[in-house]
Amino acid sequence: MKKKNIIGLVLIVGFIALAVMNFGSSVGGYMDFTQAEQTGVKAHVVGTWVENEPISYDPATNIFQFHMQDELGRVRKVHYLNPKPANFEDAEKLVIEGSVQGDVFVAEHILVKCPSKYNETNVMGDQQAGA
Repeated sequence: MKKKNIIGLVLIVGFIALAVMNFGSSVGGYMDFTQAEQTGVKAHVVGTWVENEPISYDPATNIFQFHMQDELGRVRKVHYLNPKPANFEDAEKLVIEGSVQGDVFVAEHILVKCPSKYNETNVMGDQQAGA
């Protein structure tokens, strides 16, 4: 093997190893609120908006606040460092990415999962209406 090929291969392997190590440490994966608090790393938490708790947005600090219940039933206050996402009230589920800071989960990103207009009941209703 030529010296250039060996150096190129070593650089590629080194770059891949560095990328894997950095990505692996940046996000801890899917967790509930308790696991996110215990690990102290960035985590994805799946849950639902607690509708009977107040929501607010402060334009001066650019923080949207709400309460979310994780899949194990634990409720935590969430601070999202942006305005309220579109379709927030229509969401079936939320996926928030961030970390626990004190008694608050500070979210950097929110994925709003809304109900599908293509679910089975709508398809069946459309077929019956057309018959």
